[in-house]
Amino acid sequence: MTPSNSEKPLVSSKLPLIGLAPLMRKAFSKQDLQPIAAELIERAKRDPNDANASLDLATVLMLSGHADTALATQMLALQTQSLYHIPAQHPCRLKLLVIMTNGDLMANTPVEFLLENSDIDLQMLYVGEGIPAIDQIPEHDVLFVAIGEADGKRELLLELDDILQSWPRPVLNYPRYIAELGRDRACRLLQSVEMIEMPTAARISRAQLQNLANEACQLSDLIEATEFPIIARPLGSHAGNGLRKIMSQDAVADYLAAVPSEEFYIARFVDYRSPDGLFRKYRIMLIEGKPFISHMGISKHWMIHYLNAGMTDSQEKRDEEARFMMNFDNDFVVKHAAAFDAIYVRTGLDYIGIDCGETSDGKLLIFEADSDMIVHAMDPIDLFPYKQAPMHKLFQAFRAMLLNAADAKHLE
Repeated sequence: MTPSNSEKPLVSSKLPLIGLAPLMRKAFSKQDLQPIAAELIERAKRDPNDANASLDLATVLMLSGHADTALATQMLALQTQSLYHIPAQHPCRLKLLVIMTNGDLMANTPVEFLLENSDIDLQMLYVGEGIPAIDQIPEHDVLFVAIGEADGKRELLLELDDILQSWPRPVLNYPRYIAELGRDRACRLLQSVEMIEMPTAARISRAQLQNLANEACQLSDLIEATEFPIIARPLGSHAGNGLRKIMSQDAVADYLAAVPSEEFYIARFVDYRSPDGLFRKYRIMLIEGKPFISHMGISKHWMIHYLNAGMTDSQEKRDEEARFMMNFDNDFVVKHAAAFDAIYVRTGLDYIGIDCGETSDGKLLIFEADSDMIVHAMDPIDLFPYKQAPMHKLFQAFRAMLLNAADAKHLE
């Protein structure tokens, strides 16, 4: 895999790719995606080699909740064509090659959101099992690895890292660092930092959890320095699917009955509620080591996801989020500067996100660290006018990171 200076078109000359960002924006605003799906199906029927139509259709199917059909359609598209193009919307400043893989909407860094309507020319190259390799790599200024950490992608990430060691263009987010972001690995990276709280996470099988339920073993046999309550989640789960707090050994059997997965992560539960009894969770992106706020969720429940935290229903919560975002650099960033510096150094990633809270003694409580967290500026402006400025600040920082990488190479 080496860059090419060839002028030969490397992507389909069919109708252009609609792309993830415009389609998700329509879904976010509750527009009917059925007419778009019908048009894409007709295009694919007329020309089975119209990979842009098939990939867009896969995205529509994912956004509509048809995951299995979406993934099958996506693979058909990728087997037809592995390289996709979203041109710069303004005079092109930089050509970016993004390495991606097949999977759901959380399988890759959502670069399309970060560069929406920008002056960055975006080439997206998909790699992975069952996806044909291309003969030529398009000319580019910077390469960004967007593949997220996942159990089934570790080997791919490490193989890709070997290839990129001698890459002739600047590389951002080396795959070997992404591969270390599994919950059990990430906690080993970060939990020894003085101002960070990140409880040990253990990866265990269903059989091991069943033994715990049957009192054939004790919790200490599965995970060190941990007592009940614990949290458990299926391996590879997102958005709270299968995530539960287990209060005692007696409750493990009920959890297993409710969650039919074969592998799990378990960790100590940390009660991170604020003095007012509410829980607050933050999504923060580190770009070249500098923190940027994406959102703050406030809830009576410990398991917070922004979409179920009642933010749209509460002006009081939105007002607090607005104040937090406005004062983020001068308050939260200053308070946790040492923790953010340690995350940047220890993970080795140019772009990484954390979902976090604060402990009662003022430490940064990290729930998750990933390079593929979804960040966007799609919330309704009438309800969330305060979000536009901090999100565009984040997007501009991502763009600046790309330009800095290209400039650094030019100066060598």
